[in-house]
Amino acid sequence: MLREKLKQYKIILASGSPRRQQFFKDLDLDFEVRLKEVDEVYPPNLTEEDITDYLAVLKSDAFEGDLLENEILITSDTIVWHQNKAMGKPKNYDDAFQMLQSLSNSTHKVITSVCFKTNAKTEVISETTLVTFHPLTDEQIAYYLEKYHPFDKAGSYGIQEWIGYIGVAKIEGSYPNVMGMPTDKVFQYLNQL
Repeated sequence: MLREKLKQYKIILASGSPRRQQFFKDLDLDFEVRLKEVDEVYPPNLTEEDITDYLAVLKSDAFEGDLLENEILITSDTIVWHQNKAMGKPKNYDDAFQMLQSLSNSTHKVITSVCFKTNAKTEVISETTLVTFHPLTDEQIAYYLEKYHPFDKAGSYGIQEWIGYIGVAKIEGSYPNVMGMPTDKVFQYLNQL
């Protein structure tokens, strides 16, 4: 459906995330993965979606001057926002353990921004989903970390994994957003091109 509509464009996904690549396959899009190293540092005064907006644009800026006329570059960034601070990917096991302990028995925001860049313009959309965790025991956290190694995930968890099945009490908003891509908004944006 969307594939036919976008046939005059070349979609470039600038993400090494297997989940994001799978989303694009599941949306039935023809796309190419193109990666560039970016130092993901943002000004310390930024909060919530201002952080993810900034980082999504920063990632797209790495491709400045590289895009052909018909190419649409898509970059994105996801954070967990909890207790007035951003949680990115954990540094190590202990960091991941502490993150999950702090998410236990509380509600946090998962915020994703997606940047669409062409030679003509750069536009950003963002999505926020509220996720509430049941109380998690230290044993449950340790089991999850040892079995699933979620060290490449913001907030140290994947909602589609075991921890999501046993730990998530409630979700308000987009489920795919918690996995790293608000697919409905991406579809709507591309569909109106």
